[in-house]
Amino acid sequence: MRDATTTDRDPQGLLRRALLVDAAATAGMGALLAGAPGLLETLLGLPVALLRGAGLALLPFAALLAWVARRPRIPARLAWTLVLLNVLWAIDSVVLPLTGWIDPTALGAAFVVAQGLIVAAFAWIEWTGLRRATLAVA
Repeated sequence: MRDATTTDRDPQGLLRRALLVDAAATAGMGALLAGAPGLLETLLGLPVALLRGAGLALLPFAALLAWVARRPRIPARLAWTLVLLNVLWAIDSVVLPLTGWIDPTALGAAFVVAQGLIVAAFAWIEWTGLRRATLAVA
């Protein structure tokens, strides 16, 4: 039985939508981190170089997510790679405040962990979409 997220017309529909929303959220976060690292340093207690570097890394990743989502057919290997990259980012985000490499404020620690959990949610939705697309083709 098919649901509203997987159709004969586009079995990759859920995956495609998840990648597009992920791309928009990633671009927004990248622009915020790269564009206002000084303000965020004050609020979050995170180093400007870390904030700016993360933001600048997120911008091309957002473009890649959008490009992949717009392809007529999303290659499974590429989609799995994007899911894995999101999982790694999520793990790093949850672990980073525990390492002692940074000394965030309470708000900063919550920010890092919260955005990591959001990225984990994107990874899960994309993984679900990829599995549904694979099952629809089989």
